[in-house]
Amino acid sequence: MRLIYNGILLFALIVFAPLLFVKIILTPRYRGRILRRLGIGLPRELTKKPGAHPRLWIHALSVGEVSSSRPLVRGLRARFPGAAIFFSSATQSGETYAREVLAAQVDAFVPFPLDAPFCVKGVMEAVRPDLFILVETDFWPNFLWALQRRRVAAVLVNGRISESSFGRYRKLSWFFLPLFASFRVITMQTAADARNLIKLGVAEEKIKVLGNLKYEAATPEVHPIDPEAGREKYLIPADALLWVAGSTHPGEEEIVLDVFRALRRDFPRLFLVIAPRNIQRVPEILKIAAGGETGEVSLRSASVSQPRSNLMILDTFGELAGLYGICDVAFLGGSLVPEGGHNPLEPAAFGKPVIFGPHMDDFGEISRGLLLAGGALMVHSKGDLQERLRELLNDAALRRQIGDKGKKLIAEQQGVTSRHLEVIRQILDKGEAA
Repeated sequence: MRLIYNGILLFALIVFAPLLFVKIILTPRYRGRILRRLGIGLPRELTKKPGAHPRLWIHALSVGEVSSSRPLVRGLRARFPGAAIFFSSATQSGETYAREVLAAQVDAFVPFPLDAPFCVKGVMEAVRPDLFILVETDFWPNFLWALQRRRVAAVLVNGRISESSFGRYRKLSWFFLPLFASFRVITMQTAADARNLIKLGVAEEKIKVLGNLKYEAATPEVHPIDPEAGREKYLIPADALLWVAGSTHPGEEEIVLDVFRALRRDFPRLFLVIAPRNIQRVPEILKIAAGGETGEVSLRSASVSQPRSNLMILDTFGELAGLYGICDVAFLGGSLVPEGGHNPLEPAAFGKPVIFGPHMDDFGEISRGLLLAGGALMVHSKGDLQERLRELLNDAALRRQIGDKGKKLIAEQQGVTSRHLEVIRQILDKGEAA
């Protein structure tokens, strides 16, 4: 397999090298990064902590995987304060994001080498890892073979296998099975993921089901909120049915306001808070609200007494979580329009029923997990949103049931980081990473 792979790689390099060369020359932002991935001009920061032990190299494909890795990297720094921690991402966006959120925990950011033997060798010799940790996916044969030759243990964390991936892995099992076999331990998000891996022929003793790191990366810190005091703080009537539409984007406020006007006929105590993702859009939303039979609209910043309206626009920072804590139902913006959605765990952590649209790409696994657990509802249109809200507003027991299921799912996922850290500690203690 190694000969076939490198033969194809060499052929592709010969055929596409001229095009790649032109692209690199004409695109300054690629130039320095490509050279470093070739093992040329490696950053001086790689020389930090030359005698530190253990030397831990964490790799994440792009922004989503970097986000998953955040609690693990923080945990590694706390558990192994004397370690040298190196981090790499395959994409420019992933590397930029990693530098923003992990700078305090990482000693050096490593250019992940192109998967040619001479590139891998140069970067590997600079880092000299004791343990390599791959987050979720991004398998490169020459890189994994180089780790094996150097007797460096590799761990795959937060693994998952979708149905489409499973079919591809099974068809190409002659290629992927040796790659999976190169890992000392593979941690999977769910038992179903583990079963799929075993079906592919991966040794069962290598596999551990430890949960999804994304939950700990995305779960907000929740402080208990007294509903009565909270509503008094935000000048919301104590007997109101509170609907919070959080992090809304252009095109969603019109939908939310139309649904609000329709539901007010049957639920006169309904109170709506709209929290736009971009606070600069508040004047625009005020105009949209004034265009229909909405009644008086209040601004959070201008509220000095109990507002007579049942509609408030949140035009202040840092208060959305508090409103999620006292609401009856939450809608997540950026999801009825293709903006990638926002974190559904923010309201779910308070035990609130969550509604979102189909565009939850940025929180795909988490939103699917909440839907499967019964802790959230997905809507696809204005009419759909109106009907789901009507059901929830009519049934307090249903609201509690959905909210409790979401909160239970989050509770089940806590401790994922500590379980991963224990696996890593065991490998290091046994000297298997040396």
